[in-house]
Amino acid sequence: MLDTEKKKVSISVKTSPADKEQAAEIFDGLGLNLSTAINIFIKKSIAEGGLPFEVKDPFYSETNQAELNRRFKKITNHQDLHSHQLLDNRD
Repeated sequence: MLDTEKKKVSISVKTSPADKEQAAEIFDGLGLNLSTAINIFIKKSIAEGGLPFEVKDPFYSETNQAELNRRFKKITNHQDLHSHQLLDNRD
């Protein structure tokens, strides 16, 4: 092992207390502490050449897009349209 691989550096990560607690409980159940779990994530990211999982925005899911298209068609065809006044309409 190279000397540079033996040295360790600290990384400061900010997260909410609730997220930290939930993650710690999950990793504890796997026999890991937060530091080890984060190191696994880093090593896996390096091996994958990016995030080791897919990051998606659920807004663009096939189901959501189909629902939006259905609603747009209804609007285009003037179906189920209801007028309303904005709650903060101060005109």
